[in-house]
Amino acid sequence: MYASYSTPAPSSRTSTSSTNTNNSSGYNGSQKSLAPGDVPTLVHNLLSSTKQLQEILRQWSLNQATESQVSDVYVQVGTEFNAIIGAFAYHQIDLSDIHSIPQELRTVLENCLAQEPSSEVFQSFAPEMKKIFYKLLKGLQSRQAAWRAVVNREAPSDSR
Repeated sequence: MYASYSTPAPSSRTSTSSTNTNNSSGYNGSQKSLAPGDVPTLVHNLLSSTKQLQEILRQWSLNQATESQVSDVYVQVGTEFNAIIGAFAYHQIDLSDIHSIPQELRTVLENCLAQEPSSEVFQSFAPEMKKIFYKLLKGLQSRQAAWRAVVNREAPSDSR
């Protein structure tokens, strides 16, 4: 049902979303246009993607979105997650304790989407998804001080 979180899912809709980007400018994803260590923007992008995933899954439960659309947003979350891993690695900050999050999320989504769409199904899987997103948020928050320390060392003229 899902491809690896770092590659598009095997649906025709996935290729459509990636071909709509402006490749003539070299843009092929939000992280490419950012500085390698632009942690605040990348965190914002990832958290926005997780909210989109929750919303598209809710829409799926009401028969207002397809499994393919859910898969597309899941792939987007994976892409944003990889960008975060890269940004923190750029600053030499380890995130290995949250590397399992995309797989955990994939498992929940596969189990959810194996059911017939309904509000009850969505409600039964929502707590597990929220738990995964909470783990992600706490993992990122726990690195905030380390990231700020690195940034402050790199820019001593910062007026903070």
